[in-house]
Amino acid sequence: MAAQISGSEAVYAVDYRGISVPQAAELRTKLRDADATFRVVKNTLGERAADKAGAEGLKELLDGPTAMPFVRGAAAAAAKALRDFRRSTGGTLLEFKGGWMNGAGLSPEEIDAIAQLPAREVLEARLVGMVAAPLT
Repeated sequence: MAAQISGSEAVYAVDYRGISVPQAAELRTKLRDADATFRVVKNTLGERAADKAGAEGLKELLDGPTAMPFVRGAAAAAAKALRDFRRSTGGTLLEFKGGWMNGAGLSPEEIDAIAQLPAREVLEARLVGMVAAPLT
């Protein structure tokens, strides 16, 4: 688990209470498309892995039932997948506890803000459009 934390672009902590097995399978599929894995974490092992990976900010999030999506791809795509899943279930499942990205902790509000970012391709297209606009 420490290697997963170290090798991830971002790690989110969510409360998985109330999620059914078919819902978890659906969520794993959506996260796999975003190059992320969803793993239920035992708190004591998560604390040890966070210590080993140097991510002390994750330790405080490990309270109660916790699952961690380990994001290797775009952090925004995984956050969107989690947010969209939460919305599709009525907003009661998968509450964000926080996260860890670029050596710093993330609050639930910051993860929601990341989820609202457009996809990387959209941002690149906007940049190209802005650069090309004066030329035309």
